[in-house]
Amino acid sequence: MDKEVPVVVLRSYVSGSWRAPDDEGAPLHDAVTGEEVARISSAGVDMGAALEYGRSVGGPVLRELTFHQRAALLKALASHLREHREELYALSARTGATLNDSKFDVDGGIGVLFAYSSKGKRELPNDTVLVEGDVEPLGKGGTFVGQHLCTPSRGVAVQINAFNFPVWGPLEKLAPAFLAGVPSLIKPASQTAYLTARLVELVVEAGILPEGSVQMVCGEPRDLLDHLTEQDIVGFTGSASTARLLRTHPVIVGNAVRFNAEADSLNCSVLGPDAVPGTKEFDLYVRQLATEMTVKAGQKCTAIRRALVPAALIDDVAEAVRERLAKVTVGNPSDPSVRMGALATLDQREEVRRSLKALMDAGRVVFGDPERVEVVGADAERGAFVSPVLLRADDAGRAEPHEVEAFGPVSTLMPYEGAEQAVELAARGRGSLVGSVVTGDPDFAREVVLGAAPWHGRLLVLNAEDAKESTGHGSPLPALVHGGPGRAGGGEEMGGIRGVVHHMRRTAVQAGPAMLTSITGRWVPGTDRTVTDVHPFRKHLEDLRVGDTAVGGPRVVTLGDVEHFAEFTGDTFYAHTDEEAARANPFFGGRVAHGYLVVSFAAGLFVEPAPGPVLANYGLENLRFLTPVKPGDELTVTLTAKQITPREGADYGEVRWDTDVTNQEGASVAKYDVLTLVAKRPRHD
Repeated sequence: MDKEVPVVVLRSYVSGSWRAPDDEGAPLHDAVTGEEVARISSAGVDMGAALEYGRSVGGPVLRELTFHQRAALLKALASHLREHREELYALSARTGATLNDSKFDVDGGIGVLFAYSSKGKRELPNDTVLVEGDVEPLGKGGTFVGQHLCTPSRGVAVQINAFNFPVWGPLEKLAPAFLAGVPSLIKPASQTAYLTARLVELVVEAGILPEGSVQMVCGEPRDLLDHLTEQDIVGFTGSASTARLLRTHPVIVGNAVRFNAEADSLNCSVLGPDAVPGTKEFDLYVRQLATEMTVKAGQKCTAIRRALVPAALIDDVAEAVRERLAKVTVGNPSDPSVRMGALATLDQREEVRRSLKALMDAGRVVFGDPERVEVVGADAERGAFVSPVLLRADDAGRAEPHEVEAFGPVSTLMPYEGAEQAVELAARGRGSLVGSVVTGDPDFAREVVLGAAPWHGRLLVLNAEDAKESTGHGSPLPALVHGGPGRAGGGEEMGGIRGVVHHMRRTAVQAGPAMLTSITGRWVPGTDRTVTDVHPFRKHLEDLRVGDTAVGGPRVVTLGDVEHFAEFTGDTFYAHTDEEAARANPFFGGRVAHGYLVVSFAAGLFVEPAPGPVLANYGLENLRFLTPVKPGDELTVTLTAKQITPREGADYGEVRWDTDVTNQEGASVAKYDVLTLVAKRPRHD
């Protein structure tokens, strides 16, 4: 007699330990076979204690780390998870996902960790505070200034995730929160929580992230939201109706808890009139539509629900998409011939069928059968299988296609006449995560993109030029915002550094220059400079201090210098070579030196020529020419260490130098930042 395999009861990871529920939990089923996979419950979990643990244990240790140190931990975690992809793929198959679907979810989530790690190291300082924007002068005398600072929120990023991306969903929220210095509490959707639970087990087992920075609650959230404070942040992915309920929760409203929602949306894809059969764009549109319908069995918040095509082309598009869908094999993801798996649950299948009935009131089915489907390697009734269904609604003005979302492999073809109507129909979705325009006509693309942009979080313009590298209509990218207005939730996830700042608090600091320098760690004009006997370029990174200054000059600029520079560089602009024409120019009143001659002379005045700690000058930023330099003027340059950024794990760091070039009257003729790489002191191992 076969030995009965015990049912796994999912545990929560809270307050530093794994916590089994106090009851037997609700069953979770394999989407393909219908077998029980696990049981889930949050009974006995102290939600308030979990949040407080994140605030008191995870928060402080994260805030002690710099952006670069957090970025390095994200990279290490991504590398660790990448080694366990096969295990996650196998478990993902139980959610109904094919191998390609699983890679989309698993590899996509891991890719977000890598992306934020890279952006954190390249775009954020090796510091615990983010200085935002320029210093604002607040008084005429220069003794009162202001600047915006971003510091980590002193709460927990509570993420409430959807069932369709059990790996990508948690990781896309974790990455920017962690990089910002804010701990996360993950609340996965129950249907696929067994996959998220294994993901979190891998994270905890790795021991890479500081204790308290990641927690997870499996099961109902119960009173979780009741314990939120004004410093906590909620990130939600799911239905628009649930988003509305959460957004109006008394504690969220009363404490003004920062709330971000990424909800369902009736995304559209517009085919341009130029994309007739036989063109690259026509083929791209057909392929993209069929792909978006069948990847993850259509269970993507970014899937194309409304296919808007020129009325004259709707028959051609319908036939081409029908032929492509006919080649899609539905069934058990373990069968290599299968191209589309099951929906996540039987309940989800019934929900799709109910939505289809409403959509069929406005159109007719041109491919698929909502009630039955042939499957390979599985029982069509025990598994949550459904056929891809392509509908056609010849009356694009009907409300149903613009209001009802069947969250599965379903899309509706609708005709339009002209770009103006295409924009009008796109807006009927009342806010979408993403739209796409497939066209080779730049005028049509501009009209549709600018017209539809206010109703969309992201717009893809697809044609022969970008098709090879395009990631497609349905793929959010870490560097760009993922969200949308209105029905789509009104929020933004990821978006590069914007996603990091979302988890921080922006504060305007008003102070004197010296005090602001002390607070921000960046030299602010008006603060005393430190001129030492040792030239700053002779100092290793550890020996440099913000405010260290070198003064060079003066150097007289002669007419011969200007003429030689013009001949040597080929820059013979009249202001440098023609006295009469230059005198007629109201900005100059006579011949002037080239701006780049001024910058070159300044370098000659501050550069220390012998080999030393300065390894390279890798750029200038914010260069402005303020006062014309005429032959006979004397130039002096003042170079001040403005910001010092050590590189983690490297033998050098970056130094930003405030550079002010003045004339004999003390007027600034040029201002800019010089960027250098400076060696650390040699290590004696």
